This record gives sequence, C-alpha cells and structure tokens, in this order.
Amino acid sequence: MKEMIAVAALVVASPAALAQSSAQVYGIVDAGVSRTTGISGGTKTLLVSGIMEGSRLGFKGNEDLGGGYRALFTMEHRFEADTGGISNRPESGTQMPDRLSQATLLGLPGALQPVVNSVSATLGNSIGVNLAGNMWDRQVYVGLVTPFGGVLAGRQYTPAYEMAATFDTLGAQSSLSTGQVSSFPPSIDIRVSNALVYRIQQGPVSGALMYALGEGSATTGSLIGVNGMYKTDAFSFGVGYNTRNNELAKKSLTSLVIGASASVGPGTVVAEVASVKDDNPTGLSSIAAALTPVVGAPTAGVVQNAYVEGLKQDARLMHIGYRLTTGPNTFYVAYTAWNDRRPNNADVATYGGVYTYSLSKRTDLNLVMTHFNNKNLAQSAPGQAGFLGGVTASAGTDSNNVAVGIRHRF
Repeated sequence: MKEMIAVAALVVASPAALAQSSAQVYGIVDAGVSRTTGISGGTKTLLVSGIMEGSRLGFKGNEDLGGGYRALFTMEHRFEADTGGISNRPESGTQMPDRLSQATLLGLPGALQPVVNSVSATLGNSIGVNLAGNMWDRQVYVGLVTPFGGVLAGRQYTPAYEMAATFDTLGAQSSLSTGQVSSFPPSIDIRVSNALVYRIQQGPVSGALMYALGEGSATTGSLIGVNGMYKTDAFSFGVGYNTRNNELAKKSLTSLVIGASASVGPGTVVAEVASVKDDNPTGLSSIAAALTPVVGAPTAGVVQNAYVEGLKQDARLMHIGYRLTTGPNTFYVAYTAWNDRRPNNADVATYGGVYTYSLSKRTDLNLVMTHFNNKNLAQSAPGQAGFLGGVTASAGTDSNNVAVGIRHRF
C-alpha cells in the first residue's frame, strides 16, 4: 500500500521534484507463521507468505522529456516467499460457504444436491490469488506526466480500493484489515486490467479518474472509477467509487467508500464506511449451458438463477481504528463490521490488534491477533495481506488468527 501511494505521488509531483531520469528495483519479502482456528480439519498452523504485505518484486522508473513532461513505468510481480510460486489458494482450499454449496440453503430441492456439488466445485476452483499465473499480476503500466496531471495505461489499482486501503487503519496489512471480512464474493475490485487513469494533485487535493475496457470490448467487463482526497498532516478525507459491468454488459459490482483520518493524541484515528451492491454477479451466465446436457434446460436455468441470487450483494461496511507509532514500535487496534442486507444475513465482525517492531528502516517484526465473529450464515475466515482467508468449517463458526512474521523491504 505504501508503494502504491508513493507511485501515485510520483505521477502528480512537480517537474522540479523529478529532476533526473531514473530506474529502480524494489520489493518486499514478508513471511512468517500463521495459526488459524475454525477451519475444516481443525486448527491450521502454516508458514505463509505475506503476513503484513504481499511479497513482491518491482521495477519502476521515469524519464525527463523536458517542458514539464515525463514518462514513467511500473512493473510489479507477486511471489510466494514460502514456496517460490506466484499464486495461492486460501487455507480452506476450494471449499465454498454452506450458503453456496447446500441445495436447501440455495432454495433448491435437496434432490439437486449432486448438481449443486458440481457447480460449487467449479466455483471453488476459481477462488485464489493469481490462479492464472500472470507474471505481472500486481501492477504493470506506463504513463505520461504533464503540467496538467498524469495519464497511465495498464493494470492498476482501482480508485475505490485506493480509498479503502488509505482509510483502513492497517493500510490493507494483515488479517485485521477491512477487506478480510468480505473477500468472497469480493466487495471491491482491487486491481483491474486494460485501464486508463488520469491523476491530478493541487496542493492538499488529489484525484483519479479510471476507465477500464473489458478485454476486447468497451462494454462487457468494463469498469469506471473515481476518487478524490483532501490530505494534510492533521486530517484527511476521501471518497472513492467503482462500478463494473459483468460479461453480459449488465451493471455488476458497485462500491462506494468514504473515509477520514485525524491526529488524536499521540496517534491517528482512522475510519471508513462503504456501500456494496451487486445485482448481476459476474461470471455466472455459463452455468445453465454447462448443466443443460445433464439435467435439461429448465432445471439448469433454475440452478443458475439460484447461484445468481446467492451471489448478489447488498451490504454496508463500517471500520474504525487507532494507530500509534512511538520510536521503533507501532501499535494498531481496529474493529470492522460487515452488515449483510440480503436474506442470508451473513454478518461478520472482526477486531484485534497488531504490533510492529522496526529493527531498521527496512526490516520489522510483526505480531497479529484477530478474531472473526461470524453470525447467521456468515463463514469468513482470516487470511493475511498476501492471500485470501476462505471460509470456516460451517456457517456461524468463529475464527481466531495469530501470526508472527518478519518483513524486509528493499
């Protein structure tokens, strides 16, 4: 997250601040031991990558073109410090929540459970991070900085996510971060490919406007996003908005984030609220076609509609926390509540604390303690910054996470 903010600042910085052309190699290696309760098969203790931040290797640079113009680029590759791989699955593997894997909870007859098992397995196989194995899955873009702002093209963070991460007390770090309560189905698009972004900054005010084309189409899979922020040393306020079309060009996931932070005492209070709406979930239009040869078109259509209903979203998120740095010590406490307004009423609340001890400017030790309180049909399990948490063993099962790790930046 800090690297993302630094790059955004580079885009809108004044020409005088960018007096020389340069190229830089940078990255993070973050690994440790994570212990999670409430997962199928019992408590799991694993060596993992990305406790505080996802491990990565990046290249960035800029070239002075004269007259206040600059070219820049960023290429950022994810990797798993525990295995050397470039993708991962949650600790619960391909398991789906009960509300999406049990026929009766989907509103279907119990006799259709074998069909539901098949669909659930297919959807479960799609849960993970960078399962396609893309080399530059985190970010890759090129841009032009002008006296009137910057224009970037490529795979980038979305405007709403930038605000969600900025006004998360943890800055999207660890299992205590806000995004952990709503990772499946995702409540916000984090990054998007095929994106054009215009950025501008005037004093304490900054903003971004994004249009992402669907691959090979200007309507299907496209995303529009915008954000604006006012930031001083003592106070910050920001708003971010994304809306995306699904593969049928229907309005799909829409996320609105409003956040603020303020210096209070020796530390900083951080808060945000978010609204999430999705009446046309993405990627489900092929279910009926796949099932028709097996169960016939009418039944296949009923099953597809059940999954569309099951994956719709209408929720509110509230987050508040406090961050304090004193010498080499940084303390975080935070509380996040996810209010599911759909019939499943899958509400989740998380709370806990994080402690970071800096051994140097580049290396720190970290301790994370997080509790997930799942209500009704909620089944969220804690992941970390580098991977999704997946689901607990059954609906309403709570989960605890304790993790210790080391992070080195270069």
